[in-house]
Amino acid sequence: MIHSAREFWTVFHGMVLGSLFLLSFSGVMVGLYSLRSDLLTPRGVIQRIRLLKIGTVAMAITSWLTVITGTYIVYPWYRAKPPEGVSNLLDYPRSYLLSVPNLAIFHTLGMEWKEHVAWFSPILATVVAYMIWRFGDQIADHLTLRNAIAVFFITSFSAAAIAGLFGAFIAKAAPIL
Repeated sequence: MIHSAREFWTVFHGMVLGSLFLLSFSGVMVGLYSLRSDLLTPRGVIQRIRLLKIGTVAMAITSWLTVITGTYIVYPWYRAKPPEGVSNLLDYPRSYLLSVPNLAIFHTLGMEWKEHVAWFSPILATVVAYMIWRFGDQIADHLTLRNAIAVFFITSFSAAAIAGLFGAFIAKAAPIL
């Protein structure tokens, strides 16, 4: 049961949007690698390209929404500074993590990754969507093009997956309630 707006946005950011992006990765990758003219009929290629166009655009949008909600809605709560004299830092996740030596790495490494590197995910997902739309009719015949798209896509997925993993660890160590 969700008890606060903070909990709602944290769950929506990580579990809903983040999971949609991460879980749909395999579907798009299967679609991309099975898009081969020697395996499909011309009609099958057209259908597969149409599905890839829709899927990659949806994934790029989902990735952008994930990073934007994290950056502009959830992150300010994480970063809030405690008022002078507050000794219980549990309501101030960043300050709490930095005050406990064993947990400080969650901020110094984990949140730094989420703050900066996670932005690669929507940027690269958008590159993939553009490439599918721009070169859709050529992808089935060109292994090099398919592989280039896959590299961008796997890099986008990796940035999102690592950010999600750090986010789960950080939320466990210092939840935003």
